[in-house]
Amino acid sequence: MGKKKLTPVARKLRANRTEAEARLWSRLRARELEGAKFVSQFQIGPHVADFACRDAKLAIELDGGQHTPEADAPRTRVIELLGYRVIRFWNHDVLADTDSVLEAIRRELLIARNRPE
Repeated sequence: MGKKKLTPVARKLRANRTEAEARLWSRLRARELEGAKFVSQFQIGPHVADFACRDAKLAIELDGGQHTPEADAPRTRVIELLGYRVIRFWNHDVLADTDSVLEAIRRELLIARNRPE
């Protein structure tokens, strides 16, 4: 897709969130985690990340059963080449233990801000 604007795609994805995306977004929005501002369905190069914190250059991807590390590796590489750190979580993990996922994201934010615990 190159430099094509993916705004219509991102809007459609926001309107049709998975249950895991909706749950995580409810906890990431409004600067509720370490004061970080997250956006949802954010275009990074030719891809749309589920969530991103632009200031920390952190992209969060939620994966369902159709994802595999091998299939996602090229996408991850492109996003990383554009300066973002990509962290991935399984939808099941978000639904089963949201707090642990949030803690992992919080730790990544602190590392990105050079304030590791």
